This record gives sequence, structure tokens and C-alpha cells, in this order.
Amino acid sequence: MRTIDSLGDIAGKKVFVRSDFNVPLDDEKNITDDGRIRAALPTLTRLMDSGAKVIVSAHLGRPKGEVKPEFSLAPVAKRLGELLNKEVKLAEDTVGDSAKELTSNMENGDVVLLENVRFDPREDSKDDSEREALAKEYAALADAFVSDGFGVVHRKQASVYDIAKELPSAAGELVFKEIDSLSRATDDPARPYTVILGGSKVSDKLGVIENLLDKADRLLIGGGMAYTFMKARGNEVGTSLLEEDFIEKAGEYLKKAKESGVEILLPSDNVTAPRFEESAPASIYDTGTMPEEEMGLDIGPDTRERYAQAIAESKTVVWNGPMGVFEFPAFAKGTAAIAEAMQNAEGYTIVGGGDSAAAVRTLGFDEDKFDHISTGGGASLEFLEGKKLPGIEVLED
Repeated sequence: MRTIDSLGDIAGKKVFVRSDFNVPLDDEKNITDDGRIRAALPTLTRLMDSGAKVIVSAHLGRPKGEVKPEFSLAPVAKRLGELLNKEVKLAEDTVGDSAKELTSNMENGDVVLLENVRFDPREDSKDDSEREALAKEYAALADAFVSDGFGVVHRKQASVYDIAKELPSAAGELVFKEIDSLSRATDDPARPYTVILGGSKVSDKLGVIENLLDKADRLLIGGGMAYTFMKARGNEVGTSLLEEDFIEKAGEYLKKAKESGVEILLPSDNVTAPRFEESAPASIYDTGTMPEEEMGLDIGPDTRERYAQAIAESKTVVWNGPMGVFEFPAFAKGTAAIAEAMQNAEGYTIVGGGDSAAAVRTLGFDEDKFDHISTGGGASLEFLEGKKLPGIEVLED
């Protein structure tokens, strides 16, 4: 991939940076996890210190091509300014009069944040010509492009893919760090190689499971997706989350893993409740003994111990997806146990973005004790699946 150095002397130049600031907000529009903003600081600081005029673009939520105030990047501009210790001006649009005015009056080292790129329906249009037209408008604002939003590099979008064809372009420091770290799990990983998969649905992880059955030594399954695997093994799962259409596929994976010598560990016990509520009373049942009126909301203590031991024995560990409903304290112990085991592991540890990264921060773990915490949930999954990422390929020589 082309580096920022390949852009030459950028002092006085306007550099269009695609970042990933899709951060969670509470009801008062306060940012509850600024991890993705902090991850962008090395690239932005480097550009500012080099005398560039930095134009930042990003998305927030899914406004679906409409201007919706609740998805404004105003909270991001405020927080980014605090972290950079510098005013970050927010344009009222992406390529309109406000964007043009603010970007035309920049001094070296200034930072302007454009409004949510997904307010424009052309940004993620399936029509190449529509995206290309928008990319040309982005390009008219700047002299060079830096791709630093790893969480979106798996998408063919105007501010990610098409603009790289319009301007001298390079990957930012975050993207390089992500590719380098995740490659340790795909290019001849140190073994034993263990992958922990959680989250709600098997259907979200089909590609990565398929690919890992040829690469990993061991898969640890938790979260809502575990109940589809349990059902495939003939266990009753009460009212737990279940994807009926994928029971057969889960069974095929279990069979293939056995034939390939890949160990798949499923929960041996579960923390359950009669309903999906934070205040619901928690019980513990061995797998296969769950009452029909109970639903599994976390892995149990025996499972936590087994999984922690498997992690301790591993040389490479990748984790994507929480083990339970970590937002509810009574059902967060499984996710916390995985995080703690990874912190204590001697092997190379990767947290695969998305809810896993949010859980690490929400539960108060020291991020520095993990070797890598990815900023890209879907992008990191697709990378692990072995897929080509359009936003990366377009930056390659």
C-alpha cells in the first residue's frame, strides 16, 4: 500500500482524510465510547504537524441518504477538538456551500470536519457513476487523499474507494497498523491458533467460520450464536436466541471441524433468565438441561474456566463478539472472563473490533494489555475471511 510519505511534501496542501467516527451516542447525544476517534489521532496529528490542511470525512449511523439531525457529526467535532487541543470546524454539509467555504479558508494545520457523508445518497450508491460523481466533488476540495477509516475499507463507497482514483492517495497509520496486526492471524499464525466467536447470530459469522475451519486450531463459541450450535448437537435451548434456518449449517461446521482436526468448544453451562431484562433473575444450567421457559444470556462459570484455559495455551488469539449480554451486569461475566484471559495470555492477542472492542472499554479493561484492538468489526471479519477489501486494493501499487 502507498504510504503518506509517497505523497511528498504536504505542507500547505489540502489532504482529504476518510476516518471512521461511527461512535455510539446516548440519548443526550453524548459519545459513550470514543475509541475510534482516539485511534485516528496519530494520522491526523502527523498531517497537522506536517503543515497540511486537513479535511476529515466520516459517517455516523445509517441516515440512508437523508439529512437527519440525530446523525450529525457535531458531537464528534467537539470531542475531536478536545483530543487534538484545537478547534475543529464542522461544515454544515459534505460538498455544498458550507464545505467549500470552510475548506477554502484554511491555514496550515487547520482541521475541518465535513458533515456525515451518508447524508448524501450517492456515498454508498450501487451505481458506480453516482459514487464517482460525488468522489469528484470530494476531490475538488483537496490535493491528496488519505484512507484511515479501517472500519469502512470493506465497502465500495465514494469517500473510501472512488476518491482514491481521483487524487494522489495513501493509507493512513491506522490502516497500516490494522493490516499488519490482523495479518498475524492470517499469514502463518503462531500456533496453537485460537479464535473466539460470539455475538448474536451464526449468519453474521458464516464466512469467517468457513475460512477458519482451514486455518484455526480451535474455535470457542459463545454469545447468542452458540445456541444454534447447541441445537445442532441436539440440546434443548429453551427460549434462547435461535436461528432455525442455520441449524443444519451449524451441524455441517461441527462435522467438518471434526474431520479437519479443528476443535470447536461450545458452552458446557449457561447463565439464563426467564426474560431479556437487566433485572431478570439469573440462574445457571448445564447445557442440555435448560428449562423451556429460560433463555441463555451468558456462558456459565465452567465454560469461562474452560475457555480461559484454552486461551492461556494459545500462541495467537483472535476474539470477535461478546459471550453474553455484557450491557447487563448479571450477564457480563463471560465476556469479562474472555477479556481477562486474553490480557493474561502470553500469545499474540487481537480483539476484532465492533462489540468486542466496546465491551473491553465498557467493562473497564486496560486496552494497552491487548496486542491489538481493531476499529473495524465488519472489516476485520472480512479480512479474517480472506476477502479482498476494496478500500485497501485501491491503495495498492
